[in-house]
Amino acid sequence: MKLVSYKTEDREHLGVYANGHIYNLNSCDKLIPDHMNAFLEGGEPLMERAKKVNQDILTGALTPKEEVFYELLAPVPHPTSCRDGYAFRQHVAAARRNRKVDMIAEFDQYPIFYFTNHNAIQGPGEIECMPDHFQKLDFELEVAIVIGKKGRNIKAAEADEYIAGYMIMNDMSARTLQMEEMLLNLGPAKGKDFSTVIGPWLVTPDELASYKVPAKDGHVGDNYNLKMTCKVNGIEVSSGNMADMDWTFAEIVERCAYGVDVLPGDVIGSGTVGTGCFLELNGTGLLNDPNYQVQWLQPGDHVEMEITGLGALSNTITKADTDFSILALKK
Repeated sequence: MKLVSYKTEDREHLGVYANGHIYNLNSCDKLIPDHMNAFLEGGEPLMERAKKVNQDILTGALTPKEEVFYELLAPVPHPTSCRDGYAFRQHVAAARRNRKVDMIAEFDQYPIFYFTNHNAIQGPGEIECMPDHFQKLDFELEVAIVIGKKGRNIKAAEADEYIAGYMIMNDMSARTLQMEEMLLNLGPAKGKDFSTVIGPWLVTPDELASYKVPAKDGHVGDNYNLKMTCKVNGIEVSSGNMADMDWTFAEIVERCAYGVDVLPGDVIGSGTVGTGCFLELNGTGLLNDPNYQVQWLQPGDHVEMEITGLGALSNTITKADTDFSILALKK
């Protein structure tokens, strides 16, 4: 099942994407809330009701009115929190190699994550950026999960049961801001907090069963053979696979939930897939060729990420009409 959030006449709604159309779930079953957060808080009973509606639409047993005029939002427009992991060894190793430092041994000892701004979640459409963001503006190609039920001190062996679904994530990054603040061993903050893009829909785990593959040796949890690509202005710049995750989402959830509650509506990203950002691509290019032409996102650029089974997430980069700069405020 593919769950969507969308807007009509300035009101947010919860729908299901089936047979190429969006249908309002509350119109099909009045016990299903018309908002993603309330739906997720309802847990498994509401999820099963939604799956029945979805199945009835797919089989023709139910023929509701499809939505025609709508704005597609992030699947979870108002997450309870947003974390981002660091699961792909290829990306970490390449980034460190490009900085001429050794691979850090701790990567293989435990999964890490950081909190980002859950109030800066966006879906398909325009991403407005400030002037300082365009100082090395970057995308990051990732997968994300949404937590579907409350839990605490969850063991990795049971953690997949807490995942409501999967979606594409683009962890937008302003690299100049990010690198400056992290010199002080804090962050990332201003380099990340302006936009995290998720979408186009939330795909429930049952839809991905045929793509399931074993976790890497020594690891626990579900993993999937899902091709991941990113195109900028129609040109493919990144290609990877979710199966290359070294740390599984189950293991990341285990760490996230240690001593704290994870809640329905929490979003957790995988971290960048190998080749999944310009920072890595530029570093590798310059390492091999001093004349390599580096690339960063510019106003007007169109970014499209596609992941097998999870759809395609499209955004256009725009520039805010201002010259305000916090970089210019440095002492």
